[in-house]
Order: sequence, then structure tokens, then C-alpha cells
Amino acid sequence: MPLALLALAVGAFGIGTTEFVMMGLLPDVADDLHISIPSAGHLVSAYALGVVIGAPLLAAVTARMSRRTVLISLMGLFVAGNALSALAPDNGWLLAARFLSGLPHGAFFGVGAVVATNMVAPERKARSVSLMFLGLTVANVAGVPVATLMGQNLGWRATFLGVSAIGLAAIAALAFLIPHDHEHTTAQGLRGELAALRSLPVWLSLGTTVAGFGALFSAYSYITPMLTDAAGYAGASVTLLLALFGVGATAGNLLGGRLADHSLRGTLFGGLTALVVVLALFPLLMRTELTAAVAVILLGMAAFATGSPLQLMVMEKASSAPSLASSANQAAFNLANAGGAWIGGLALAAGFGVTSPALAGAALAVLGLAVAALAYTVDRRRAPAAGRERIVASHVPQEAETVHH
Repeated sequence: MPLALLALAVGAFGIGTTEFVMMGLLPDVADDLHISIPSAGHLVSAYALGVVIGAPLLAAVTARMSRRTVLISLMGLFVAGNALSALAPDNGWLLAARFLSGLPHGAFFGVGAVVATNMVAPERKARSVSLMFLGLTVANVAGVPVATLMGQNLGWRATFLGVSAIGLAAIAALAFLIPHDHEHTTAQGLRGELAALRSLPVWLSLGTTVAGFGALFSAYSYITPMLTDAAGYAGASVTLLLALFGVGATAGNLLGGRLADHSLRGTLFGGLTALVVVLALFPLLMRTELTAAVAVILLGMAAFATGSPLQLMVMEKASSAPSLASSANQAAFNLANAGGAWIGGLALAAGFGVTSPALAGAALAVLGLAVAALAYTVDRRRAPAAGRERIVASHVPQEAETVHH
């Protein structure tokens, strides 16, 4: 695997850290800015909104630029957003800075996935994407806990300055390790890029992402009360258990990338099925501390085993605009985050019990399987038609050549 993938992983590590660290810093930010914790929670939403808007928009408007230049520019925007977060004088400025920090998130992963797959042989594409995502999963194991401790001991502003430093290191790595490339020869401007998203298979792939990762976040958003109220863990132990989730996510990400290179669709179906089973068993697994810890690891493994297959599938379905489609998939991940948390909250509010968000997640994972099956059916029906088109096209030049001679 090319060393250049390390540069993408460093950028992903910084992005993953700044995305998830805010959850642990909400009380500190609320106290310092004299706002309520629910108001501080809007800072999480502001970042997610930035991802959803910025992912397809920035990928589309930079379509004609060198991908190396795009990646470095996006990481520069990331550094600026986090530096402004550290310097924000009040909640309004911090909201704007968090929105700015989220803008480059999806486009970086989207363009980065295209760069990663272009640097390796076809049989290693999924593995290359999983190595880029490795930075994101390792952020949950090391980056977020360390950044949270830094914020609690040195102040939350120090955390965002530290993340800015990671971003600068990523810029240096990108500049030294990512090979120079030419402008996109197939780019046809914003209208041409958006035209690639009119394909039904692309939207079915994006729908699978929303449902599949919505299943994860339906449960993960409420994992703390499950661990404390159902499994009996002390609140101080939750940070370690969340690190175990990161370990599971890292293992699942690497395993999913390796398996997807052998069978993309099989890995996707297998991961979603495993996610259904794990979430359905959550009420039983949350009855003891040991089985609850195992459940957290298995949740990370099952969910992130589908990450690379989903990313690669979207890119293949929109081959004429892979950067835009890949970035749109990152927006779908964040819609899944928000939608899954909302659905899990509905289950809790309805009084179905502290583990009910996991069962709601299992239902979403079943929906993801159904959408993936529909996408498979559509592909099967389109394959014969595509084959006939290729046969007709292959005969046209021969006939023209005969007339010419």
C-alpha cells in the first residue's frame, strides 16, 4: 500500500477527533460561555450541518482542480475552522466556526477516497479506502479521549488549538506524500457533476448508507445510559468503554476493507446482517458488565465493516463523478447520525426502556438490508441491457470500417 495513504489517514484522524470531541466538552463549553447544555448541543448540530452542505457543494465546485490541491485546501479550511473555534468570543461565533469546521469534512473523505483508490490495483481498492478511514476509527480510540482530557484540564479552547496542529501536520503530509496530478479531464463543471447523481443505483447506495449507519447511531447515541442504567457500569467507566467501541470499529473497518476486495456486495450484506443480530441482542447483552463490553465492541465491528463497501459502491455507481458521489456519501453518514439519534430518542420517549434505541436500530438495519437488496435487483435487471448496448456499440465501428474500405 502506498505511503501516501498515511497522509489521508492523518487528515482523517484530525477530522474524526474534532467531530466527536465536542460531545465530551459540552459541559465545559456551556460553563465558560454561560449557556445551557442543550444550547451547547447545537454546536454538534452546526458541525453536522456543515458536513451535509459542504460535502457535495465543495466536491462539485472543485471538480476541475487537481485533487492534491483540493485535499490541501480542504485541510487548510479545516485548520481555520478549528483555530476560529478556539478563539471564539461567544456562542454565536463558536456556532459559525463549528459550521466552518464541518464544511471540508465530507469533501475531504470523498476526494480522498478517489485518490486512495487511484493509487492501488483494482483488487485493493476497498482496502485502500479502509486505510484512510483508519484515521477516523483510531480517533475514537485515542484522539477523542486525549482531546477530551486536554479540554478538561487545560480548557476547551486548548483542544481546538491541538486539533488545528493535527491539521497542519496533515497539510505537510499531504504536500510531501500525495503525488502531483493533473486537472480532471472528465470534469464538465457543476452541471455535469450533478448529472451523475440522477442515477437510481447511486441513490439506492446512499439510502443504504443512511439506513445502515442510522441503525448504528440510533443505539450509539444512547450508549451511556444503556451502560450505566442497564449494565450497571459507573459513569467514570464509560470513557474506557467508548474506547473499546473504537477498537471494534477499527477492527471492523480493516476487516471490511479486506473482505470487500473479494466480494463487495457480500461484505455489505454480511455486515448489515451482523448489525441486525448485534442490535437485536442488545437487551440481553446489556444485563451484565462483561457481555455489555462485548456488545460495544461487536457494535463497532459490525457497523464499520460496511463503511468501505458503501463508499466504494457509491463511487462505482457514479463513475463519471466519483468525487461528488463519494462526498455525498459522507453527507449521508451525517444524515444517518442525526436521523438515527432522533429515532432512538423516539423509542426512549415512548417509554420502551433504556435499551429500546438498539431495537429501533435493528429495525433500521433491516431497512438497510432491504434497500441493499433492491439495489442488487436493479443492478441485475440493468446488466443485460448494458450488455446489449456494448454488443451494438462494438459492431458499429466494424460496419463503418467496411464502408470506408
